[in-house]
Amino acid sequence: PRPSKLQHEVALALTRIGWDHIFEFVTEDGLSIDMAQPKNMIAIEVDGPYHYIKCKGKEPVENGRTKFKSRLLRQLGWSVIHIQYFEWNAITDAATQEAYLQSKLRQNDQSK
Repeated sequence: PRPSKLQHEVALALTRIGWDHIFEFVTEDGLSIDMAQPKNMIAIEVDGPYHYIKCKGKEPVENGRTKFKSRLLRQLGWSVIHIQYFEWNAITDAATQEAYLQSKLRQNDQSK
């Protein structure tokens, strides 16, 4: 599938904060990662609406395909950071987007 507008927005914001990455990186195992730092084994997955199951009155839940891909990447040694569309879409300005991404990257660093 073609990269979404959401993926491009996240990639641009990552570039603004100085997080060098490869857009649409494909691993040796054939898994496509939205944005990656292969040297550091960090994957950023931008999860749009099709990555979720929606239940009325509840927050969306990752679907099986998304969970499986994350598990596979982790088994292969990747750290996986998920950018959820409903969180991203609630952000209205560049500075807040950047702060959100920096927070996600810090959380990932702390979980190692």
